[in-house]
Amino acid sequence: MKKYISAALAVLLAVTVFTGCAAGSRHAEHGDAGKLSVVATIFAPFDFARQVAGEHANVTMLLPPASESHSFEPTPQDIIAIQNADVFIYVGGESDEWVNNVLDSMDRSKMKIVTLMDCVEVVEEEVIEGMDSSDNSEQITVNRDGGETGDAEGAAEVEYDEHVWTSPRNVKLIAQKLSDTFCAIDAANADTYTANTASYLEKLDELDAKFQAVVDAAPRKTLVFGDRFPFRYFADAYGLDYFAAFPGCSTETECSAATVAFLIDKVTAEQIPVIFHIELSNVKIAATIAEATGAEVLELHAAHNISKADFENGVTYLDIMTQNVTALREALQ
Repeated sequence: MKKYISAALAVLLAVTVFTGCAAGSRHAEHGDAGKLSVVATIFAPFDFARQVAGEHANVTMLLPPASESHSFEPTPQDIIAIQNADVFIYVGGESDEWVNNVLDSMDRSKMKIVTLMDCVEVVEEEVIEGMDSSDNSEQITVNRDGGETGDAEGAAEVEYDEHVWTSPRNVKLIAQKLSDTFCAIDAANADTYTANTASYLEKLDELDAKFQAVVDAAPRKTLVFGDRFPFRYFADAYGLDYFAAFPGCSTETECSAATVAFLIDKVTAEQIPVIFHIELSNVKIAATIAEATGAEVLELHAAHNISKADFENGVTYLDIMTQNVTALREALQ
């Protein structure tokens, strides 16, 4: 998915130039009781930052709870928050194209920037056999039974899958990068950041072990999504195959009849017991497949964002992924 910045962004950048410096202060200058100011674009890095920083940072999420992450555009207040952050965290994929425009307009000399995709080894976004790829028509289709279809010559510039945080193993690398960043700019609290990170890495190892145990004990290894598929890194980590209606960053919500028929045939032929959808989805495609096959519809939460109620209740990435362990177990039986 390619996200274009609207003409209104020019106005937002102008607001930053004239008001950004006066709107707030940096940790090193005045700060909020000595706390770091950390701004993250979406839920996953927001939660990682608060787990690592603990009480020593004010962590802000730009994406409003319950909002769609791939269609986000910043407000003037968001840009001011970025301008006055000690640390700004974003994913770095196609959905964050707006970030580069914003950062290019700013003085970044006092700001540390962490890009999640720079913390891990990234993979290309792929279009799997049967996917509705109308907004990814120039990408090569991968046949899960082996091989590729389509012509790579003249294809569009390679797009990398941005959903790096869906693998707990990647989150360990991201958390360590955040810890190193916080320690570098706030040495007085480095011991706390280090201790928080060690504790968090241990919890991530426990989560990883739970997922691996489910997969190891499962009689099947295939997932079916009547939705976008933002779990490429997760699937690669645990050796899972998948079929889905759309690639991870697709903006589509209605797929072709051919894609629905393909997924119905897969579910029927392999007796797949669960059709997944992701968080904050309309669930229509998954429900259609389930009605035709008798499969159960379940959510596998990708942690792009959470509901307002969950946000207010302090739900974490670990909470979400622990629920995913249960859903995955049911899907692979």
